[in-house]
Order: sequence, then C-alpha cells, then structure tokens
Amino acid sequence: MKRKIENLLKKKIIILDGATGTELQKKGLPAGVCPEIWCLENPAVIKEVHASYRKAGAQIVYSCTFGANSFKLAQYGSAEKTYQINRDLVCLARQSVGKKVLVAGDIGSTGQFVEPFGNLDFDEAVTVYKQQVQGLIDGGCDLIVIETMIDIQEARAALLAVKETADIFTIVSMTYEKDGRTLNGTDPVSALVTLQSLGADAVGCNCSTGPEKMLEFIAAMKPYATVPLVAKPNAGMPRLENGKTVFDMGAEEFASFAGKMAAAGANMLGGCCGTTPAHIRELAQSPALGKPLAPVRKAIGALSSSRGHLIFGEERPLVIVGERINPTGKKALQQELAEGKTAIIRRMAGEQEQQGASLLDVNVGQPGIDEVKTIKSIIGLLATISALPLVVDSSKIETIEAALRIYPGRLLINSISGEKEKIKRLLPLAAKYGAMFILLPLTDGEIPATAAGRQAVIKQIYAAATACGFSKDDFIVDCLVMAVASDAGAARETLKTLRWCTETFRSKTNLGLSNVSFGMPGRPWLNAAFLAMAQLSGLTMAIANPASTELINVKQAGDVLMAKEKSTANFIAHFSAPADSPAAPVLRADISPAEKVAIAIREGDRENIIALIEAALAASEQASSLVDNVMIPAIVRVGELYEKKIYFLPQLMAAAEAMKKALAFLEPRLAQSAQANKGKILIATVRGDIHDIGKNIVALLLRNYGFTVIDMGKDVAAPAILEAIKREKPAVVALSALMTTTMVNMKEVIDAARAAGIETPVMLGGAVVTEAYASSIGGYYARDGVEAVKVALQLING
Repeated sequence: MKRKIENLLKKKIIILDGATGTELQKKGLPAGVCPEIWCLENPAVIKEVHASYRKAGAQIVYSCTFGANSFKLAQYGSAEKTYQINRDLVCLARQSVGKKVLVAGDIGSTGQFVEPFGNLDFDEAVTVYKQQVQGLIDGGCDLIVIETMIDIQEARAALLAVKETADIFTIVSMTYEKDGRTLNGTDPVSALVTLQSLGADAVGCNCSTGPEKMLEFIAAMKPYATVPLVAKPNAGMPRLENGKTVFDMGAEEFASFAGKMAAAGANMLGGCCGTTPAHIRELAQSPALGKPLAPVRKAIGALSSSRGHLIFGEERPLVIVGERINPTGKKALQQELAEGKTAIIRRMAGEQEQQGASLLDVNVGQPGIDEVKTIKSIIGLLATISALPLVVDSSKIETIEAALRIYPGRLLINSISGEKEKIKRLLPLAAKYGAMFILLPLTDGEIPATAAGRQAVIKQIYAAATACGFSKDDFIVDCLVMAVASDAGAARETLKTLRWCTETFRSKTNLGLSNVSFGMPGRPWLNAAFLAMAQLSGLTMAIANPASTELINVKQAGDVLMAKEKSTANFIAHFSAPADSPAAPVLRADISPAEKVAIAIREGDRENIIALIEAALAASEQASSLVDNVMIPAIVRVGELYEKKIYFLPQLMAAAEAMKKALAFLEPRLAQSAQANKGKILIATVRGDIHDIGKNIVALLLRNYGFTVIDMGKDVAAPAILEAIKREKPAVVALSALMTTTMVNMKEVIDAARAAGIETPVMLGGAVVTEAYASSIGGYYARDGVEAVKVALQLING
C-alpha cells in the first residue's frame, strides 16, 4: 500500500476530505461529549459524513480518531478502551468508503507538552501513541496522518510511535499561526527538515489559517522538500451568526486557490475547520489542479532545531560550530557537570550564538557522571534557550543514542569513523533518527597520515553508509587536522584531503581547526591563516571558538572573496559594529545581586533563581521591592520579547516557571506587597471544551503578574461559572475555547451573566477566537497570555 500511495502521488494531486467536527455537530453531536465515543454509539452518523466526502471526490478519508489517545479518552473514563475505539472507528470509515477510497488513521495531540518543552516524558508519549497506532492499523487503515500539531517534539513522538510499530505511509501536519510559526516557535522549513529526516512520507500544514496564508507555508517548504507536501486549510476565519459558528469562505472561493496551491507545490489537498463536502467537491473538480510538482530533491544537507534550521550549500558562507561546550581542560565546567548544574553552559551557548556560531557542539564526557542522563538534561536546556541546531560529540554510543531520541530537531553526530563498532551500531542509529554525521576517516588501529590513506577510509565508510540509505548530502567529511608542531607536513595533507573532497569526491567538509596550532605560540594567527587556506580549498564547516577575533575576521573576509551568499552584507555589518562593543554581553563584575535575579527571570533560569534571590536578600534587598522593582519588570520584558516574536512559548514558559518558583520562595517574606493586590480573576474553559493548555498558560502568567487567579478548569458549564462569579466576586472573568464547536458557549456564559444582572467584564481567548467575535458577544479579546495581562490591567484600572 505504501508503494501504491507513492506511485499515485507521482501521477496526480490527491484530494483529502474536509472537516469532521463541524459536520458531526450539524448532525446532532452534543456539546461536551467525546466525539469518538459518540460516533461509535451513533455509527450511522459518522458513516454518513465519511460517505459524503467519498461522493464529493475525496481519495483519502480520515478516520474520526483525532482525539482517541489515552490522555484524551481518560477525560471520559475510557482510556482503557483506546485500542478498541481506534480499531472500530477505522472499521466504520472503511465500511463507509469501500475499497477504492483510502482510509487514513487520524492522530491528534494528547493536549500535553512533551519534554523538554513540557512535563510529559518523551518515551511515555511514544508509548501512548503506540496504543493508538496499533488500533488504527488493526482496524485496517491504509496510511496514518498525524495532524494539527503545535509541538514539534510531540509530532516526533507520534511519528516514532508509527515507525516503531509498522512500515506504513505516514503524513505529519503541523499547524502554524499567521506569523508562520507554531505556538512553540517552529517555522515550516525547520519542521520539514526535522520530520522528513525522521521518516515522514509526507509533511504539511493544516488548520489555523485559510488557503491564502497557507500558500506561503507550502511555498517556503517546497525548495527543501524531499517528500510530498500536504495542505488542509480552514474555510477562512470563524464568526458567530445566529448563535452558530460559521466560516466566511464558501466552496467556490475555497476551490479557487487550488491552482495556486498546486503551483506552490502542494501534492495533497483537502480542508480543515469549516470545510464541507461542497468545498471538497469544488476542489476535486477544479480544472486548475494540473499535474503535481514532485519534490525537487532526493536528499538535503540540512540541520534543524525546534526554532531554526541550517541548509548546507556550496554558495553558502562558511559554517562555524561553537566548540566551547566541552569539559576538556575546563575545571569550572567539569565541576558544574558533576553537580548537575548548567549556568556555565547557559552562558557559553548564549555567547557563542551572539559571536556568530551557526551550530553548537555539545560534549559532556568526563569521568564520574551519568553521561546519558547529563546529555538529555543539557539537550533539553539548549533546545529551550537557543535556536541553533546542535552537534553531539561523544565517544559513547549510548550517549549519542539518547541525544538522537530526545532532540527536537535534526542532529549532527560528531562523529562516525571507520571503527567496526561505530559502523555496526552508529550508522543504523543515525539512519533511524534521520541524523547527519561527521565522517571521520580513521579506523580501529590507524589514523592515516597521508591524504591518500584518508581518501581510502572515506570511501570505505561511504560504502557502509550507502548500505544504510545515506547519500553524500547526509554527512560532512572531517579532513583530520593534526598539529604542525609534531608534523611539519600535517596541514598540507589535510588541505590535500580537503581539495579532493571538494573537487573529486564532491562532499561537504569540516575541520577541527585549532588542532593545527597545538603546541605553538601565536595560535590565533596560525588558526586564522589555516582557515583562509581551507576556505580557498572549499571548506564547508569549521569547529572553532567564535570568540577568536582573528578567526572570525578572516572567516568574514574569506566569505566575501569566495563570493558566498549575502557575504558582503554580512562583512559590512560585522565590521561596522563599534570596535569596543563585544560580540556577546559580558557579565560585569559589578552587576548587582538584584540585576542577576532579573537576568535569571528573563532567561528562565529555574535552577539558580532561589540562590540568586537569597544573595539579593542578603545584600539588603527587601522582598517586596525585589518583586515589584526587579521581578515584575523582568517578566514584563519577557512578555515584550514574546510579542515581538523574539521569544516563543518555550522561553515564555521557562521565564514564567522561574517567576513562579521565585514568588513561592518569597511568599512568606511578603507582607501587603503591591504585586499581591492587582485583583481577582476567575478563569475557565467553557462547556464542551476539554483543551486547557492555553488556559493554564494564561493563568500562570496572570499569577506571576500579581493577580489572584481562581482556576475552574475545563469543560465548565455556564451555571457553574455564574455561581462562582457570585461567590468569588472577581474583577474579571476569563473564558477560553479552542474549538469552533465550543466557542459559541462563551456567548452562553455572557448572556446568562447579563440576564442575572452581573456586569463583570469578560475576557475571551483561544485559538479560534477573534477580536471581532469577542466584541460581537460583549467580551474583550486577548490574543495570548501576555495580552491577557494587559487587558486585565486595563479592565481593572480603567
């Protein structure tokens, strides 16, 4: 079946189905029930929905299993039925569409953030998804679709669950906001690089936006795609009409984007929220669809993090890998790693990024520590605080395997040599997780001294890598830099190897640059001169210290002289900076204890925040002054960075958690502090909606800003909210809804409150809520948690 789908994609653009939830609601789905269980109790209804999309021309129909994972089903007391529910719903879909239409087993979010961005253990998430996957497969699905993902790490967990269960065609679709990023800050190209390398057979986007905006996302991904692309946009934006949620884009207008979607590179097209069989019929019949645009690449040299990516190419500037996160010769770092602390690594990562590193090399190898545990911790930290992709450097295969599994992007392994154990164990691991690797041309008993010897080993490793499915796009050859102090001809042999890789073997190349000057005086100048020679020979990447002025200046000049992309603009910007301004901020010796607390809040440093507060208190800072004059301004600054899209949800949440921890510590010392009296807010997710991630984030931020928050939880009926308003007498009520089918219940609450004579202002938010909708029902709109704080302050203070 997988080959059949792949062949079909070469011939035509495949039409997918449209929305299921809104169709079920039209046919009697009550608010507040589990859609999956209701469909099993009312099979004729879901079969009618599936059949309507088949008749409309859909070639793939999604099973009604979007929320059928054990986390979501547990909210209805049915977690133990996860397997059966998924199996039976796929069976119903099959009965509805017959054998000529394909059935996709549909997988959605658990509603949890997965480590390192949340509390759900990564392997637990994989296990949860495996339950669902097995039920879908045993029910007879033809393919799997993982959709509407906002967390790239959860998408990875679901994809691995599929890959570790069966070899079945799998689509992974993320959902992006209007700014082109997920709530967690992942952009379409970064997600594409991560997911296609991990084994997704098609990648795309659905929900959140209409077709016009989704065109941009498809066009951004196409140049870098090695797999088909999928688009399932909404039918425009939702609005309330006669008490019901409707979408503003009709079937003909929706289908008018078919030709543009095809031209942008979409290979599979369907609809999400608000689309109907009529929308899909118009789409399927559109004469503008034409022939599909196949992926332009079979492989790509690219790395990614959760918030960024790096594409390798001959015309791109030299890549600098920051080498400093390595305990060798660094006693302070060794001590911190032994104690499980991360302050130095935080600083090194930030400094290297600002100094111009494009990647961060991470090595935590030292005696006396649990290296696997440590690498997982450090990767979790760096994935949150830095957008740079990572290079994991370890001699232990177990450490590399742990890093590969937990890293929320495409990793670069440093390195895989010709040693038998590395070939046997590391190459299959790199293939499973879709990693790139540095090819190190040495064998078990030999470091080749000559270029000819290194070339022979490179060819041997390449042959083994090819057998595991790798191409030359997937690795970077290290040309082996040895010290000229012990071998005067060492640099010459390295450059010979480099030129051969560039001109004959046609691969990307790397140098561990500083090795060349070991044991010599004037090391920065030797390193810089060697770099210039290597750039002329075609060097792709260098592992080096970006704090070296000589090195970075030569790198910038070399890029210009080699006519690399954007090199002139980069050169001008680099040398236009004031001579006395450091590349990265230096932690001044005279920085006050209070300023250190502010920095810790802004950086989300939960590890050190308590110690820093204790130091500030010991320096005669008052607890109330610390909160009002240091911590509150710091969290306000975080909010500003979030609004400017400099920070994203992981950094926002890290800062909020650091603030929460700090406030809990200071609470016994706080008297009638101003921060504790900003007002009381009652918050709830409305009836029928079991999604509370966004609501929980808003509640946390409101508490951090000094509000007293009464959190009623999720799926709260209007009468219960009214009773709580009368009892608690909040200054503001905050309501959340994630689904178009439940946002109408916000109006129910407001209408009931006004009818009861309650004039408390109501703040509204959630993924489907708009300012126009909020205003139309008498509420106040807050786009996110940061804006919720501002709106609450305005409502309370006037």
